[in-house]
Amino acid sequence: MKVLGIESSCDDLAVCLFEGPDKILSSRVASQEKIHARYGGIVPEVASREHILSISTLVQNMLAELPPEKRSFEGVAVTSTPGLVGSLLVGLNFAKGLAMGAGLPFVGVNHLEGHLMSVFLEEKKPAFPFLGLVVSGGHTNLYSVEGIGKRKLLGTTVDDAAGEAYDKVAKILGLGYPGGPVLDRLAKLGNPKAVSFTIPRVKRGKCFTSFSGLKTAVLEQVKKEKIGLLLQKKPIEECPIALDIIASFQKTVVTLLEKILLQATEDLKCKQWVVSGGVACNSALRERLQKISQEKGVEVFIPRPKFCTDNAAMIAYVGHEYLSQGICSDLSLNAIA
Repeated sequence: MKVLGIESSCDDLAVCLFEGPDKILSSRVASQEKIHARYGGIVPEVASREHILSISTLVQNMLAELPPEKRSFEGVAVTSTPGLVGSLLVGLNFAKGLAMGAGLPFVGVNHLEGHLMSVFLEEKKPAFPFLGLVVSGGHTNLYSVEGIGKRKLLGTTVDDAAGEAYDKVAKILGLGYPGGPVLDRLAKLGNPKAVSFTIPRVKRGKCFTSFSGLKTAVLEQVKKEKIGLLLQKKPIEECPIALDIIASFQKTVVTLLEKILLQATEDLKCKQWVVSGGVACNSALRERLQKISQEKGVEVFIPRPKFCTDNAAMIAYVGHEYLSQGICSDLSLNAIA
C-alpha cells in the first residue's frame, strides 16, 4: 500500500510518498528557518500562511520526481495533533480535499506517535514494548510504548521543553534561531564541569522534567559574568566563560534526560530505548546514550537526524499502519493544538 504523508504541525512543511513496510519513494521538505530567524522564534501566523503558499506546489514537485506510473497512492495520512493550530489546519484540510476528491481513505496521525515510530524507518528496529522519549522544541515526553496506538505517558515537562530551553538560551546569548545546532557546536569548545547548574526536582513524578529554572540560571550566570559586554568586544568562540556556560548547560540537559530514562527503566524493567525528536540530533545526547547502552546493557535506538526532525515519512509510516488495518478518520476530524 502506498500512502501520501503530510506533516505541517509547526514551521516546516513536509510531504512524502511511502510504500509499506518501510520504503520511501519520494520526500520533500519546505523549511521556513530563514523566515523565522529574523524574529528569533516561530511566528504562528507567518508559519500557516507560508504553508498555504507552499503545500500544493510541494506535493506536485515531490510526485514529479517519480516516473508517472509510480505517482499513484491508495491513502492519505496527515498530522492532526498536536501543533500550531493554523499550521495543522493547512495540512489537514489539504489532505481532506485530496482524499475526498480522489475517493481515497485518509487518517489523522498524532505528531508524537510519528516521532515514536520514526525509528521503524531504519534498518535496525526495536521490538515492543520499549521506552520512547520524544524530545524537541515543543515536547519532552516519556512513554511506555506497546504498539501502534498503544502508549502510556510516563512523564512530560511541567514548563519549557528541552528544545525550547536551547532556543531561549541561544537568544539570551544573541546566537539567533534555531538555538540547538549552534549551542551543540559551541559546547564542544567549553568545559562542561565549569558551572554547576542544579538539576531540578519535579513534584509531579519521577519521570517529569522542568527546564525553565535551568534557563533562568543560565540567564543569571550570563549577567553575573557580564557576557553581553564581553561579546561586544570579541566573538563567542574567543570567550571561554561563555563557552563554559554553554557546555555546562548542555551537560545538565543531557543528565536530566538520562535521569528520567534510567528511572523508567528501573520501574518498568524495560531494556529498549527509542529517543527521537529534534533534540535527538544533539551530539552530546547521542554520545551519552550510546555510552549508557554499554554501561547498563540497554539497547538504544536513535533515528538518523533527518528522521528526528519533523518529517512526513514518520507520518506516512504511522498512517500506513492504521490504513492497512482499515482504520480511517472521518472528514469531520478537526485539528487539535
